[in-house]
Amino acid sequence: MGNRTADSGQALPRFEEVEGLGPQDRKFVDDLVAVLEKHGNLDRFGLCLLHHHFPVAADEILVETHDLAARTLHVQVEKAATTEHTRPSQWRFVKTAGGDGGEAAVSHAYQVILQCSPVSGCPGSANGRP
Repeated sequence: MGNRTADSGQALPRFEEVEGLGPQDRKFVDDLVAVLEKHGNLDRFGLCLLHHHFPVAADEILVETHDLAARTLHVQVEKAATTEHTRPSQWRFVKTAGGDGGEAAVSHAYQVILQCSPVSGCPGSANGRP
């Protein structure tokens, strides 16, 4: 799978400042479900509320680990260049300017915001579910 990542250059809003899904989002959710169904991804991708609780530097990444026995999930910050957590599990979409930077040259890419690893007990590992 290709790695089409880009830095959005935009800070995420704090959790307390962002509004969750509501009745006003019905059409958006219907359209999103239709696109996911069209491409056979309804059971592969979902939706999350983009937000932050603390700053994460450009050279850092959030990593996810869990303890199956305790049924707990942990997220911590690690240096992106040295983390052993290599499987992205959450992304955000970003606009990127291409070519001459004109409006027609704008495309969409994604930025990895959370990574996991089979070593940490993520699905597919010896410690996680298949």
